[in-house]
Amino acid sequence: MQLTMIGGGGFRVPQMYRALAGNDGPIDRLVLTDTDERRLAVVGDVIRGLAAGTATALEVCTTTDVGAALDGADFVFSAIRVGGTRGRVGDEEIALRHGLLGQETVGVGGLAYALRTVPVARTLAAIIDERAPGARVINFTNPAGIITQAMRETLGDRVIGICDTPIGLVNRVGAAIGRTVEDFDYVGVNHLGWLRSAIVGGRDVLPALLEADAVLGRIAEAELFGHDIVASMGALPNEYLFFYWSAREAVARIRGRETRGRYLDGQQEAFYAAAAAEPWRSAELWRAALGEREATYGGEAREDPRARRAAAEIALGGYQPVALQLMETLAGRAEPSYMILDVANAYAGRRAIAQLPDDAVVEVPCLVDADGVHPRAIAPVSSEMAGLMVQVKACDELVLRATAEREPALALRAFAAHPLVDSLEVARAVLAEYCARVPGVAAAIGA
Repeated sequence: MQLTMIGGGGFRVPQMYRALAGNDGPIDRLVLTDTDERRLAVVGDVIRGLAAGTATALEVCTTTDVGAALDGADFVFSAIRVGGTRGRVGDEEIALRHGLLGQETVGVGGLAYALRTVPVARTLAAIIDERAPGARVINFTNPAGIITQAMRETLGDRVIGICDTPIGLVNRVGAAIGRTVEDFDYVGVNHLGWLRSAIVGGRDVLPALLEADAVLGRIAEAELFGHDIVASMGALPNEYLFFYWSAREAVARIRGRETRGRYLDGQQEAFYAAAAAEPWRSAELWRAALGEREATYGGEAREDPRARRAAAEIALGGYQPVALQLMETLAGRAEPSYMILDVANAYAGRRAIAQLPDDAVVEVPCLVDADGVHPRAIAPVSSEMAGLMVQVKACDELVLRATAEREPALALRAFAAHPLVDSLEVARAVLAEYCARVPGVAAAIGA
């Protein structure tokens, strides 16, 4: 079977290669496509370096022709970054200049990223529909919820969004208690959710865990939000709730440091330049850069910017195991499994989250088998949780309309309605600066 990766020149693509090459799964052909020929060539060199001296039946091809890359695809993986890391720098730093959160998927930074990415995602969906009409599409392009929803306009249930953050939270619970979590109840939208149950040995261990300070001390999210909060809530929040619940602290910390976008822009440019100059060292250079990237993840918002993630914590996450499990199960090469995925809110005549519209993309547990992805019934959602999700999804809906209708007023309403924005005039000013300084934003809304 063939997997086509759009955004195949991306820095993390070799991680997917390693997962596929080390697994006796259904994928025997990997096609990488990217608009950046230099980055694509470097990734090809990295993969050849990783493959040296190993035995694998995985065929790897590269091309800048996205249509040709899609021909024959059984699975399509979308991981594009419209505007590159330089665009992310603008997303984050423009927001900070206006006193707002600078983060690539949360707040106005996320909305700016979505504005310039949604039109490209819609175009890609149309090309996929034409050139790979039978392919399943896995979206990892951020902001994953709104981009998956945009692609669903053309591809419907064929496109599934993934994120490694929710399953990383589940895995951290399992690691903290030394047991495998067999089932779970998780509810949210992308980068905004809560783990509400964790089943081990047929019983929910989460209530007892939330009362055990010694165990909670081994779970990063509990330490981030406070043991009293998670115990009172009866749930473990996704780490991205930090940006909503501690917005002032997040802005203060990020303002005083190098933004994550600025760090990655410098690191990646240095890596690609060095690897292009010394292709025989590309795999070595990539491993070193990846290790530094993973260890520093989240550092721009941590209280101690010098703190680094432990190797054991890093091993509990990663998007590639999620994508691999999804492909293997859909291809009938693995037993049915429970996964947390980004899917349509409406399924089997009901809504996963009653307070959201049918077409909203939500992040919920699903049963995956060879017949497809089947969202599971979840417990009712509290007003506390639903209120924040409704507000954030309303912004997504306005962005989708703004880009479809090319209407700047709709984009302004999206910015002003966001829970991390407290002023219409500030929303107006920051949107104007995005339109002026970040390529693709103004064109997306006809400004």
